[in-house]
Amino acid sequence: MKKKSPVQNLYAVIPLVFSGVLCIALIFLLQQKTTVPAFVDQLTNLATLFIGISGFVAVLLVVYLASATLRLKSVRSNAVNHLDGVTQKMHHFRNIVDILYRSKMWPPGLKEYIDDEFEGLTFFDVKEFYKGKSKLAIEFLQENNNFEDTENLYLELKSLLLLNPKEKKVPENISYPNAYPKEIVSKWLEHKCGSGLWYYFGYKFAIFKDFLDLDAVFERHQEKIIVLANSIDSQHFEDSSFNDVFLARLGEYMNKQVFPKLFQFQDNAGKGLPGIMKYLYAIFLAMSLFGVLLPLLYLLLGLPIITLVVSFSIVVSTIFFISTTFFQFLNREIS
Repeated sequence: MKKKSPVQNLYAVIPLVFSGVLCIALIFLLQQKTTVPAFVDQLTNLATLFIGISGFVAVLLVVYLASATLRLKSVRSNAVNHLDGVTQKMHHFRNIVDILYRSKMWPPGLKEYIDDEFEGLTFFDVKEFYKGKSKLAIEFLQENNNFEDTENLYLELKSLLLLNPKEKKVPENISYPNAYPKEIVSKWLEHKCGSGLWYYFGYKFAIFKDFLDLDAVFERHQEKIIVLANSIDSQHFEDSSFNDVFLARLGEYMNKQVFPKLFQFQDNAGKGLPGIMKYLYAIFLAMSLFGVLLPLLYLLLGLPIITLVVSFSIVVSTIFFISTTFFQFLNREIS
């Protein structure tokens, strides 16, 4: 979530302060003129027109807010419906990753090297070494070893079995939640987790084929992986067999098709009211209460003229606030 900068906060506070000052000034000036009977009559005559204009604006806002709410509900419902399917695909993929992670395809000594010598190191630590939060990651990158970079693939697959970016150890039994935490999904997407399969088994497999022994994966596990891949997308992985080409395609598919959709649908399903709707609702309240209800009570109940003065002043100040903040608000919403 983006945090508002002090400058952005200032853009909202300054017009609000000026609107408040304008409101107080109008109340003071108009109150001074209420000693003139002709002015009181003029305000009273304008009350009906004032109610009509404010009511019209309020109705337009209600119609817009209602239609926007229905659209938002439709988007959220659509996201929830699709999210279940994408989540299942993620379950199947993590099952495949779990098999590969625990298999014997890795160079001898790699698992001990990562899990013992660099215990607690994660793929995210390595990718974010420049932040200086993990000394272990810096030591890891400076280390010379004989694993020809396959340790990075091992860490990447390990990261896909975690459900929290702060987790350090893969549990013995992998859990498959109803909904993946947004924090871990954003990390997977940010660091293109899954694309390592395409890189190591596709783009650069000629280099890594001597270090990643796919034949060491048990045959029953190979068959299970193919079944799981077909559960992810039966058309895309139709007639696939367990080999480097298949794994490269799987990594590319997940990175381009599943991770972005998982993040998108989660984001849409969890969205609250957009800021623009809250902004317009606040305007609707101001126009309804002070532009319609208060003047109406003045006419019906014969309230003091100060009621009308306050009503006029607040609505004029609200219009001033809208005119000075609406563009900045829209600009912030789309940026």
